[in-house]
Amino acid sequence: MNEIQNFDNAASKFYKKLGINTLPLLAWDISGSHYQKVCGFYNDLADFSALAENNKWEATKDIENALMKEGQIVLVTDTDLNIVKASHNIFGMNGYSQEEIVGLKPKIFQGPETCTQTTSYISKAIQEKKSFEATLVNYRKDGSPYRCWIKGEPIFNTRGKVVNFIAYEREVA
Repeated sequence: MNEIQNFDNAASKFYKKLGINTLPLLAWDISGSHYQKVCGFYNDLADFSALAENNKWEATKDIENALMKEGQIVLVTDTDLNIVKASHNIFGMNGYSQEEIVGLKPKIFQGPETCTQTTSYISKAIQEKKSFEATLVNYRKDGSPYRCWIKGEPIFNTRGKVVNFIAYEREVA
């Protein structure tokens, strides 16, 4: 019985360090889904950190805040705009898994109602290596449309060269 108490104490200290408050459980299914969500975010953060280190990003914007506090989807492309990493929560917004979209271009989310003026504005900002912010109609894997707010920016390495682009996204009404 003492081992269980030691485990509980250690787990409590660990979760407090992560900023996760523990509450008495009334149902394990609620705890399990929250735990899976938190694990997904921490796995994403580890992946984005490794990507930043490998590509020698000059500075990493607040990816943790975007994921954990804002609930935004984070998507990173290479300089040819091929998706190299997307946060796990992208599935909840559009039905695509991370694995399905790696190597594809973000145009996969566009469709007939996507505004060409907005996509031209985004393309121009990317070509000029500038930040942008826009809302446009994107499409889920099942073909249904949704409005998506996107804030994108180039990512520079320590030598000042653009090595990736990052987009913070969320569904809006």
